[in-house]
Formats: sequence, structure tokens, C-alpha cells
Amino acid sequence: MATILTQEPTVSGSDLLLAELLHRINNEFASAVSIMSRAAARSDNDEVKTTLATVSDRLMAYAFVHRTLQMPSESVDIDASAFLRDLCVAISQSKLADKGIRLAFVDRPLKMNSVRCWRLGLAVCELITNAVRHAFDGTDGVIRVELLASDTSVECRISDNGRASGPVRPGRGMAIVESLVDSLGGTVAYVMSDHGSAAVLSFPKRARSRSNRQITIDVPAITLQ
Repeated sequence: MATILTQEPTVSGSDLLLAELLHRINNEFASAVSIMSRAAARSDNDEVKTTLATVSDRLMAYAFVHRTLQMPSESVDIDASAFLRDLCVAISQSKLADKGIRLAFVDRPLKMNSVRCWRLGLAVCELITNAVRHAFDGTDGVIRVELLASDTSVECRISDNGRASGPVRPGRGMAIVESLVDSLGGTVAYVMSDHGSAAVLSFPKRARSRSNRQITIDVPAITLQ
């Protein structure tokens, strides 16, 4: 018999750098909100107080997005639907509230590894941001996030009913999305039409990687002549 030792995947250096960056951004948001609050308290002008309060609320909404996208402290199974729902609420409050764009999330229970779910959330956030920037050109509309799963695979669709004012060229945002989906072992496809556009992310439900287990295999004896 032969014993094979396999190892759980570890968090990559790029993940740790991104987690540190998000942590620092959260701290900067907290500092900015604190400065705004103190300035509003010292001001005797009602218009200034209202303006500072509006800016402070917007900064807190941005901070909510970043807190939602905080890298998980441990690799465990979580409710991916609940995670994406919270993310969609945070994005709606920070980026869509004053643009007339509604963000709809189709809720289906799904358990996923927390690190993989975090990477999916980063990709979804980038795709929603791209849709807001390119699809509506100042008009109202709807962005729809839908999570579908089978026994072995997951499909996440981010679609909109907008129309870009001109051709959308691949940029850094799409490269980031493709890199994140690649880290999930999946692919991303883009669909464009006169009625809107969609990005379809497809990836396996579980990481195709080695685990921290000892596997014993019966190996037949080989007699050399």
C-alpha cells in the first residue's frame, strides 16, 4: 500500500495584499467620517451641517461595501446567497441610490467556501460598477444578479437592461474579473444585445485542489523479470 499526503490550499500572497489594502481603506473611511462629523458639530450653518451629513452618509455607505468585501478570517462554508444579498444592499446604498438604477438579487440558498465566496463578491462588485458606468448613460434601469447552482457547479449572472452609448472596450476591470474567476477555476462569458448585456460566471462549486488528508491506495505488486 502507498500513502499520499495532500495539503489544503493556502491563501495566496495577492489575496493577503488585497485584504490589507481593503483594511486600510476601511480605516481611511472611518477617519474621514469622523472628521466630517466633528466639522458638522462645530458649524453654526445649517446648510453646511446638511452638506457634511450627506457626504458623511455617502462615505459610510462606501465603507459598508468595503466591510462586506472584507477577506474572511477563516476558510469555512458560508451562505453565499446571504453574502451576495448584503453586498447588493451595500452597493445599492452607496452607488445607485441617486442614479435611478435598481439592483435586483435573485435569492437561492447556496453554501460555498468563504474565500471562494469573497472572490466571487469582488468580481460581482466590479461587474456591477462597470454596468453602472457604461450601460445606462444617465438613464434609469435595472441590474440583476442571479445565483444558480447544480450539484457540482455554480453560475452567477450579472445582467442589465441598459444600452451603452458606444462600444465598450476591454479594460482593467474586465481583466480583474477574469483573473478572479480564473482563481475560482471557472470562466466568464459576455453577452451583448439591443436589450442589455450580461456577464455569466461559471465555476465549480468546490475548489479542485488538494486537501489535508492521507489517502491510502492499494498498489499491486510488480515483479521484475
